[in-house]
Amino acid sequence: MRVIPAIDLLDGKCVRLLKGDFDHVTEYSDDPLAVVADFMLAGATRIHVVDLDAARDAPGDNRRIIKSIVTRADIEVEVAGGIRGAAEVQGWKEHGVGSVVIGTLAAEQPGELQRLAMRWPGFIHVALDARGELIATHGWQGRGGHTVSEMLELYEATPLAGFIYTNIERDGTMAGPDVEGLRHLVAASAHPVILSGGFSSIDDLEQARAGGAWGAIVGRAVYEGELDLGAAIAAVSAEAGA
Repeated sequence: MRVIPAIDLLDGKCVRLLKGDFDHVTEYSDDPLAVVADFMLAGATRIHVVDLDAARDAPGDNRRIIKSIVTRADIEVEVAGGIRGAAEVQGWKEHGVGSVVIGTLAAEQPGELQRLAMRWPGFIHVALDARGELIATHGWQGRGGHTVSEMLELYEATPLAGFIYTNIERDGTMAGPDVEGLRHLVAASAHPVILSGGFSSIDDLEQARAGGAWGAIVGRAVYEGELDLGAAIAAVSAEAGA
């Protein structure tokens, strides 16, 4: 299982939200490239970068920063936030990102997402951002009208890179990931599943690995020093026999 540190960008700064609430923002750095460098030194081979301004259709623009990360960092980057159509997917593909993550479009226009995935097979992750069983959209500020189970059914035959599952009520809390929800997804889908939200310890990561997660996205616990990223990567790799 891969441990994937997250960089959430709001107005150019690295932040974390509590349960997706933009009224509860904690700022950690105004130098995202320095944060990426620290992640690389810890042994990360992949990072998860979210443009929070674009995700909620706000006027801020973090694309220049994200492009700098992709260009200057020797690390695989998955990009999320505000990707609403073919132009954005193609742009990020041409810029060299490893994959893109799409939530709102996947929930609101499944036919379009399926067409994009057929055009770029294995390049798109579908975000399953859930409040309870219901999918949240537009930076978790809206509802997409589907349940998690319905999204699995919609995209099971689609050539995705996989699903990224976030239990929003766990996100930013360091209260433990939704391993039960993960197991349901792994059992119900042949697509790889990356789990996000609530991680605070190596034990949490080991539970996710045992539950079948392809990857685990970590955020607040790393920024606040509760989880040593290098030790976490080494521990999970050792458990996998790497």
